[in-house]
Amino acid sequence: MVLRRFILLALLCGVIGLVPDLSQAQVKFETSRVSIVTAGGTYNVSVEMATTPEQRSLGLMGRKDMPLAAGMLFDFERTEPITMWMKNTFISLDMLFLDRAGIIVHIARNTQPQSLRHISPGRPVRGVLEVNAGTAARLRIKVGDRVLHGMFGG
Repeated sequence: MVLRRFILLALLCGVIGLVPDLSQAQVKFETSRVSIVTAGGTYNVSVEMATTPEQRSLGLMGRKDMPLAAGMLFDFERTEPITMWMKNTFISLDMLFLDRAGIIVHIARNTQPQSLRHISPGRPVRGVLEVNAGTAARLRIKVGDRVLHGMFGG
């Protein structure tokens, strides 16, 4: 009886060990481009697309840096209330919260790396564009500006 329990426990531990840890998994992201249209001009950004639940959960976790004109575009597939955070994210970000037309409805500037604080736009959104902290100030991006990408129908 003791041997049977030991074998079952060993099998259970083995099965649990086979479940991948999402933070360590090699999640692949497709790349795309977005254009941010502001009063001062149009700026192109190369983005990784977070379109699956696994990609959206992982986001930019574990990254130590990101090129200046790069970012990650989160596509939630429909307009819904969402909350972001900075868990295991080592770089400060600006988060641009986007409605279904790609209009910026909220900007979270200079987020704190590794913070567990919830970041929310206070209204339903379709997506979030994460860029390096300071990008919104440098490019004078403001609420009401627009992000152009196919996910917004344009």
